[in-house]
Amino acid sequence: MTKNGSSLDQRTFNKLSRLYIIALSTIALSVIISQILIRKHLNDQQSDSTVINVAGRQRMLSQKLTKEIVSLSGEQSLENRILLKDRIKSTLSLWELSHNALQKGNDSLGLPEKNSPEIITKFKELNPVFDTINHAVKSIIEKIENVPPLSANAYAFEVEKVKQNEGDFLLIMDQIVNQYDLEADEKVAWLRKLEFWLMSLTLLILLGEFLFIFWPTAKTVKATLAGLLFAEKRAKKMAFDADELSISKEKSIKELRALTHAMDETLLFARISPSGNIVHMGNKFSRLFKFSKFNKSAVFWEVLARNENEQLVIENIILKHKKTGWQGEVKATTKDNESVWLEMAIIPFSPNEDKSELLIIASEITERKVAQLEIERLTKKSFEEKMINQKIISSKIIENQEKEQNRIAKDVHDGIGQMLTGLKYNLESIDINNVDKTASKIEHLKELTTNIIKGVRTATFNLTPPELSDHGIVPAITKLTQELAKLTGKNIVFFNKTDFNQRLDSLSEINIYRITQEAINNAIKYAESTHILVSLSHSKNLLSIVIDDNGKGFDSSKIKNVKNGDGGMGMTFMRERIKYIDGRLFLNSEIGKGTRVTLNIPI
Repeated sequence: MTKNGSSLDQRTFNKLSRLYIIALSTIALSVIISQILIRKHLNDQQSDSTVINVAGRQRMLSQKLTKEIVSLSGEQSLENRILLKDRIKSTLSLWELSHNALQKGNDSLGLPEKNSPEIITKFKELNPVFDTINHAVKSIIEKIENVPPLSANAYAFEVEKVKQNEGDFLLIMDQIVNQYDLEADEKVAWLRKLEFWLMSLTLLILLGEFLFIFWPTAKTVKATLAGLLFAEKRAKKMAFDADELSISKEKSIKELRALTHAMDETLLFARISPSGNIVHMGNKFSRLFKFSKFNKSAVFWEVLARNENEQLVIENIILKHKKTGWQGEVKATTKDNESVWLEMAIIPFSPNEDKSELLIIASEITERKVAQLEIERLTKKSFEEKMINQKIISSKIIENQEKEQNRIAKDVHDGIGQMLTGLKYNLESIDINNVDKTASKIEHLKELTTNIIKGVRTATFNLTPPELSDHGIVPAITKLTQELAKLTGKNIVFFNKTDFNQRLDSLSEINIYRITQEAINNAIKYAESTHILVSLSHSKNLLSIVIDDNGKGFDSSKIKNVKNGDGGMGMTFMRERIKYIDGRLFLNSEIGKGTRVTLNIPI
């Protein structure tokens, strides 16, 4: 009891000492701050007096300057005029220096850099008058310093300017001096207020220290004494509570033993050393792997697996993660050679400071794992089927490319080649002496030449147009619709709704062009349409192309699967191309109501 009492007294003394130090420090701090503020404003007032003196001197210097210039105009002697000129020059230099220093500050004159807005406004009003006088005086000085010096009549105009502006300068300068004086008085008044507020603050601090430090300290001492008495009662109560805690501890130990037994019976639970030796294995674990608890030298991974590879996997997991812990799936084998999948957690723990063990908590997931492996097998099978389908599509693409090349070669050989041969023979058979037959053959040659040009266009039209690589998708589609309209005689119209004119990457442009070309060709060949409308629009992130025709239409639900032979390769290529550029293709058609193909491409 004495020891506790002395400890409380010491703490109380330390607390009181800290409170007194805080109180005294607060008073000292307030005095220091007061002195800093007052010193600052005294320094400001000292600079104010310098400013007022320099500003007042400016009035005197302007009067002196005017007087010397007037004297100069009446002086006939060249020597005296030069002396007056030197005095004027000296006066002007000081007058000009002071004028600029009052506005911009000057350390040598002790003038501050900043002025109030009112002073700045007055100086803006004064500067034109100052500049007029300044320029006139400098002009007079230059004329006197001229070789030879000019007569007094040569600068009479400048003298008159100085006289005319002197009054305005003095009037505005008086206003500036009065403003400086007024601002200095305001600072003095503000200093008086500051002293009053600092004194009030000091008194408030003293009052606050009394209310919040000294008075509470007295109450604290009183409370400390009461606390000592209360501590004695509490010590007796703690002795009684210690007996109660001892009883509760024994009860908790019994409950922990019951929980350990429940874990042994319900969980796959074991404790092993960091080297893998089994310290304890729960009953359920023991029954699953038929482990005898009397086998004290058994190694955990040898109990869980019969296969050396499985033992090596479990051993590596335990030895690698014995310090950090681990959670995952492992495959084990019972003594009956049945495969078992376990979801196992390894948890390092220390029963005491000198010993470390690993807790093994597992659950059997054999059924779930078997189902998961079956899903993976089916997924792999589905992937292989997709790869086979892709190979079929690729072979069809190559086959179609070969067909297209053979078609172009046949068109060139059978059409253009034969017509060129005919053109050659007709040219060789022309007899210039027979005018009538020559005229008839020339007409026939014109018709044959037209057919050759048309054949060349037809044969080469499906090749990549130069407009696509040179100008982009919009000019290429424009050219495509115009040429197809000429060749087929159908009404094919292209409408750029949003005036799209951006360039896309070359792969996107060629695929968009080919899909649009295929859609228009399908409408020409199979739909028996007379009107085809190609419309293009775009937003910030999407380009949309719609191909509408008024043809006979078809049942779009029949076009489902390429591998079943439905839909034709043209539609397959369109879907493959749109997928390649991360776009989407929509096909809408009804029998007797035409067809719409919509392309949406991200941009």
